[in-house]
Amino acid sequence: MKPCASPGISHPVDPVVYIVDDEPAITQSLVALFASVGLAAKAFHSVREFREFDRGDRPACLLLDVRLRDGNGLALQQLLQSDGDALPVIIMTGHGDIPMTVRAMKAGALDFLTKPFNEQDLLDCVRLALQRDGERRAGEQAMHGLVQRYQSLSPRERQVMEHATAGLMNKQIADRLGISDITVKIHRGNAMRKMQARSFAQLVTMAGQIAAVA
Repeated sequence: MKPCASPGISHPVDPVVYIVDDEPAITQSLVALFASVGLAAKAFHSVREFREFDRGDRPACLLLDVRLRDGNGLALQQLLQSDGDALPVIIMTGHGDIPMTVRAMKAGALDFLTKPFNEQDLLDCVRLALQRDGERRAGEQAMHGLVQRYQSLSPRERQVMEHATAGLMNKQIADRLGISDITVKIHRGNAMRKMQARSFAQLVTMAGQIAAVA
């Protein structure tokens, strides 16, 4: 197993490590390990217990055992993927083999750890998973704000923004929309202000991001 790199991490909201393993001694040991480095952790001893838990909205990752009494860890991972749940998953097992590794990685697992694993390798992978989840959440929040600002534009301001960011000059836009050059400039300025674009180049980038999620 190739250890994950250990990056520096800073989160505005305290992250949490979820552990799904049906052996209490292991979960207690892992919770204590994470607590020793200042990471919150919550253990579950079954797939059902984890699925019924309300995780709320905070950076997190899942440390998931493959063999569980009430199910299969890889099946849980695939369920999360089917649900569109982007929670980063680290698979752990004492019975790993190549097919399991391939299935886990194809289903989006961040890494695959074989018991007994090195504690530092585990901590490095967990930190990386939490960092990625924090970055994903920050990106989603930024996109949500961008879409809200776009929705605040009037229909005409959106038309002007679309044509301007496609490369048309003000006169060309005015001819297409049947309005004056001055009106185009006003709508373009309003779009820049409402979108909070510091430059026209940034407005073009914003238009591309909005088009990508439309």
